[in-house]
Amino acid sequence: MKNKAVVKMMTSKNDTEPIAPLFHKILAELGEDPSREGLLKTPERAEKAMRFLTSGYHMDLDKIVNGALFNVKYDEMVLVRDKEFYSMCEHHMLPFFGKMHVAYLPNEKIIGLSKIPRIVDMFARRLQVQERLTQEVAETIQNVLKPRGVAVICQAQHFCMMMRGVEKQHSGAITSAMLGAFRTGKETRDELLSLLK
Repeated sequence: MKNKAVVKMMTSKNDTEPIAPLFHKILAELGEDPSREGLLKTPERAEKAMRFLTSGYHMDLDKIVNGALFNVKYDEMVLVRDKEFYSMCEHHMLPFFGKMHVAYLPNEKIIGLSKIPRIVDMFARRLQVQERLTQEVAETIQNVLKPRGVAVICQAQHFCMMMRGVEKQHSGAITSAMLGAFRTGKETRDELLSLLK
């Protein structure tokens, strides 16, 4: 069952309350003067930015794919590498960013190459944890394309580690999701890793 907060966020923009007044209150609670010149429009700008950064809740997978599945006799690995992404940590609402590599083994069908980055963005533009983001992209490619296998490797740096907490500026995290032949076949995994080196 979906969390009520998530369901509310997924409703139409016309059904949502403005959040700029909440940013106004946050500024005041932090000890700032929301009426000073530099902050006068900050609540509205912050709302616009937050709605963009979480716009993945309003994206439609069918519209993203838009029928771009093609019957092609090709059974070797397809790899889209170094797809940059930006997301928001659900624990601290601070950004994390990095690169995602998505590979699949076709099973009589391929997907338009531009659709894979769009699928990544659909999930990245939500409140996330890196582990779930990685898994969601892999499972979505698997469900849409029904390939023989899917692999997603995600490398990211987290501002919640860099700006606060342990304050480690050069640390990063790597997560992976392997489905089908990538999970069961060592040779397939090794081929992927050699292509990424």
